[in-house]
Amino acid sequence: MAVPYQYLQIEKKEQVRQMFNNIAPKYDLLNNVLSAGVDKIWRKNAINELAKNHPKKILDVATGTGDFAIAALSINPESIVGVDISVGMLEKGNEKLKRLQLESKIELKEADSENLPFAENSFDACTVAFGVRNFGNLQKGLSEINRVLNKGGVLIVLEFSQPQNKIFAALYSFYFKNILPLIGKIVSKDFSAYKYLYESVQEFPFGKAFEAELTKAGFSSTAAMPQTMGICTIYKAVK
Repeated sequence: MAVPYQYLQIEKKEQVRQMFNNIAPKYDLLNNVLSAGVDKIWRKNAINELAKNHPKKILDVATGTGDFAIAALSINPESIVGVDISVGMLEKGNEKLKRLQLESKIELKEADSENLPFAENSFDACTVAFGVRNFGNLQKGLSEINRVLNKGGVLIVLEFSQPQNKIFAALYSFYFKNILPLIGKIVSKDFSAYKYLYESVQEFPFGKAFEAELTKAGFSSTAAMPQTMGICTIYKAVK
């Protein structure tokens, strides 16, 4: 199992918490630099899929600094709650909400995806952007999301995947494995965090394999929509 810090003898979940607390101060800057802004297009496409279901109550799991939750305001839900296990990321997120004067529209809370502090059937939609790779137990996290969704509720997952074009895949892999961790080390001082990014993407099930995980967790009508030659994929599933 890919973990951020191989030398630490603690479970993946706690390593992920520590990693995001470490890189939180530079997280948004690095996202913009490393993705060249393409992640904004992916988020927009995911939000467009979410909009088709007209959700009123949205839960954003692994919300980080709240970028996806903020983007989801464009579809005018009644409420959005974002949860994350990293206090450092949530602090940066709340600073952002305050700066944008959005504190009354989005609530950020510390919570574990495998033990969500909400009753069954609490939300019309759940979103997870670049977070399911970091679940300590993928099935437990997906099943917990299923539990808090209303019947007919929709799950939108945006996650890195692996390009299938061999030439593009080779170039992408070289950047992801060699260049990205180096930039991450220079900016965030944490080489391991961005080395883990590559390793976790290589290990993570994508496409039909992830759709099978969604079905196993109780979801139906699953769909996978590759983005930018398969660099990432939007998944949509219904409870």
